[in-house]
This record gives sequence, C-alpha cells and structure tokens, in this order.
Amino acid sequence: MKDRMEDIQLQDVMGSQGTCTGVLHTDVVIIGNGPSGICLSYLLSGNWPYVNNHPHPNPFLERKLRENSDCSILQQDLQYLSEGLEGRSNNPVALLMDTLCHPNADLGMDEPSCLQWNHHPARNIPHVVLGRGPPGGAWQDMDGSMLTLSLGNWMELPQMDFRQWAQHHRSERKRTCMRCGQTHCISLTRSQHGGVNCARQDRAYISDVAQYYSDYVKHMGLEKNFLVGSTVTSVRRLVVDCAFINQESGEQEASCQLHRPECCRKNMWEVRGVLQADDLQQPFCYHAPHVVMATGTTDIPNRLDFKGDNDNDVVVHDLREIEKAIANKELDEHSDPVMVVGAGLTAADAILCLRSRKIPIVHVFRRDVKDQGLIFKTLPDGLYPEYHTVYQMMKSKDGYPGYKSYPRHEILEMRAGRKCVLKGPVRRCLIGRMIDCPEKVVHVSKVLVLIGARPNLSFLGNNGMDLAVDSTKQVSCKKNPIDVDPYTFESARAQGLYAVGPLVGDNFVRFVKGGPLGIASHLVKTMMDSDATMM
Repeated sequence: MKDRMEDIQLQDVMGSQGTCTGVLHTDVVIIGNGPSGICLSYLLSGNWPYVNNHPHPNPFLERKLRENSDCSILQQDLQYLSEGLEGRSNNPVALLMDTLCHPNADLGMDEPSCLQWNHHPARNIPHVVLGRGPPGGAWQDMDGSMLTLSLGNWMELPQMDFRQWAQHHRSERKRTCMRCGQTHCISLTRSQHGGVNCARQDRAYISDVAQYYSDYVKHMGLEKNFLVGSTVTSVRRLVVDCAFINQESGEQEASCQLHRPECCRKNMWEVRGVLQADDLQQPFCYHAPHVVMATGTTDIPNRLDFKGDNDNDVVVHDLREIEKAIANKELDEHSDPVMVVGAGLTAADAILCLRSRKIPIVHVFRRDVKDQGLIFKTLPDGLYPEYHTVYQMMKSKDGYPGYKSYPRHEILEMRAGRKCVLKGPVRRCLIGRMIDCPEKVVHVSKVLVLIGARPNLSFLGNNGMDLAVDSTKQVSCKKNPIDVDPYTFESARAQGLYAVGPLVGDNFVRFVKGGPLGIASHLVKTMMDSDATMM
C-alpha cells in the first residue's frame, strides 16, 4: 500500500476535448464532503484515536477501555466496546464515539474527551473525497444567520475544538438576523442582540459551522484528498477478470481488466463524474475497491400531490426562493400571505424568517397541535426559545398579527388567481354522524412546501432502492435508510460499498463520527496485515 495518495492531477487523465482518457486509482472513494466525509478523510489519513488518561464515567465502558489501552480504538472490537450503550442514536458505534468525545452529554455535562489522537503517516489509506461545493457539504448552502439545533461543541470534528476556533475565527460580517429582524454582527452573544430570545451562546450560527468545516480541512492538511466541484454521475461494480491464458506457455496467468496488478481483487468499483472547472466540465473516472456514500439527505425536496403543484411561479420548496422574491420587491408586508406547509424545524425557520420581514403567513400542517410526535415537544424551551414561540403560535386559536395556523389541514388544489383550497379534518356532529369540514379558500402570494427531503442517489441503479432496508421504497433517512452492518457500515447488499451519516439514520453531526470510525476500523483490519496493524 502506498504511504500517501499522489496529488490528483485531472489534466493528466483528461483529453483536450474533455473526454476521459485514463483512470484514476485509489483505495477509497468518498462521495460527499460534509462532516462525515471530512471525518473519514481525517481517520484514513493515519489519525488514530486512543483512550487517554481521563476515566470514563461509565464504569463498564471504562473497564473495557483499559483492557487494551495501548491499542487504538480502530484496532479493537467495536461491537464489544459499544455493547450496552444507550442514547439518542440507534447506531451503537455512533453512541460509542459520542460518549468517548462528550461523556455524559445527555446529562448536560461538559466533561473532557476520553480520546487522544496520534498521527501515523505510514497508516495512511489512499482516498479521495468528492463534493460539488466547498468542504462542509450542505452546511455551505444554508442560511448563515440561522442557529444550529445542536450545541456548538457537538458540531466539532476530532482534534479541533469548536469553541476555541470560534473565539478566533468567527465571522464579523453583518447580516439581518431572521430571529430579531435587526442587522448586526452574527458573532454577537445573546445579550447584544435586538431580541431577548434571539440567540444562545451555546448554539452556533450556521455560517460559523460552515466556515469551521472549511477551515478544518485546511488546518488538518486534508486538502490534497478533496476534489471540489465534482459531481458523481455513476457508481457501478466492475467485473474483474483476474486470469488469462499465456499464448506462448499455455499457462493460466494472473491478469486484470484494469491493467493494474494490485486491482486483482474480489471487488472493484467504478465511480464516474464531472468536474466543474471555471466554465469547463471535465469527466473523471476512479477505480477503487471501496466506495463510501456520505451524501446527506437534503438534495431532493419532498412534494405534495395536489392539482396545481407544478405551478413553479407559486409553489416553491426552498426558502431561498422566498428570500429572492423579497429582495426583488415581489413580497412585502402588504402582499397576500405566504402559505408555509409543514410542521418541522425547517418550516419553523421559514416562519421566523418571514415574520422578521413582516411578511403575512398562513401556516398549514396535517398534525394536531397536541401530537406527541411534533419535534417542538422534544426541545427544551430554555435552549430553543424561538422554536417554542412558533409552537405557541401554532396552538393559538385566535392567531397572531400577520399569522394564522390551520392544523389538521391539507391542500386540495391550487386554482387560478393564486387561490389555495384547503381541506380540514372530519368532525363528528351532534347526532353522531361524521361530516367533512367545509373547504377553505385562501388567497396567497406563494406556497412554500417544507415537508422534508430525500437523498439524490441517481448515480446508483434504481436510485439506490436496492440498498435500502425496504428495497421496494425510496431511501429515507427516517423511514427507510440504507441497510448496513451496524459496526462496519458496509452495505448488506453490496461488498465494498459503505454508507454513513443521514443515509443510515444519523442526522446530527454529534453522531456522524461513528460511521467514519466503523469504516476506518473495518478498512484497517482488512487492508493491513496483523503485524502492520499492531503498534
């Protein structure tokens, strides 16, 4: 195995007309450059976690950790270490990594990490990280004035404390805060904001998180592994023929369709895509025995099925479309209301944004306000005051100035003249009969549908459905994730193909470090012989 991957020089393998004239070889291709992809790149670059001298508060885990304290966590039995752990993730390795990095976090404790990281240059596993935009993935596309749901220190990656970084590198750019409606420096503490409940010092602004991930790649020397501006178009398994008959001797000899002796393995994948370089698009092709999908799940917004849903001038699925309309003076406080559809945090963020700009709102959602499944019921009001403000508005029967909620309603039709027809809940009358609620017609300027999203796995056959837990349905981070081994994150359906992060149900950065740990551990154990792995 090479000690390090050679720098990627696409011009060496691309023809002058933008056609692929060669193949790039590496051991691991990571699709997606968000937190999961960044963390995995850090581990594959020879950075291994070891238990430090801080005792873990869980006595059972502490005893296990001390049994092989000289060995890296990567080299140990992750199933044994994670056995019996409980928490907010269904992934045992994610729970293990979380409790090692942030012991007793669910109890509100801020205890030191139980890990130290040692760099072993000779243990570098050659890899490439592919991503359309800068390192950070979807975080680079979000509204920077929004606050993260998780605490700031939960957003950090190994060996780079987020709070220390923020003290020195927080952006001093001014922008309008969607929570208080005032223009100020986004790094101000709560007491300096225009609104009492505008911000919390223990939560982070998304712009800071995005910059942190970009800086992390530079600070850790990972840039050589990242190919920014790349879009993957195809991932397929190769058929490797490792034997042919020598025409002179008549003997069967080892061979490979890839013309590379070290590729004569049981498994090989081909990853094709396009690199956007200025105004030019150049195709690329990688061959690797291991492919990791770390794409996240925000690519394709979920849509409602109602008549008129295809009216792109009225029905939109991205808050940025509304912000664009406001910037173009198409929407203001005198406009017909914007209808926000959905009862999740994304919808709540949109409501906060619109109210800060005094845009009238009609809020439509299918659930009852007392539904225990609403996300607002799981959030402490002291830490998330802005979301509880939205929840109070949702529950109000009289409404708020510029806001009206329609719980247990759904859209039936979008008619000409921007008339939206709503259907309410079925009700029981005095004689016991069930009657339909009369239809309501609401004049709107825009309809903003925010009911979740799903990953774009178009580079896989059948959009990746064959890899899901239920192969008859679309991949969904909440209801139908990719089916993987819980300790190695290797696909249960395809050898050498892995998935991490939201694709396997881990939607919070706090827990996405578990996937890279499981994959790196599996690769270390399978790609290096036992003498090389024991240090």
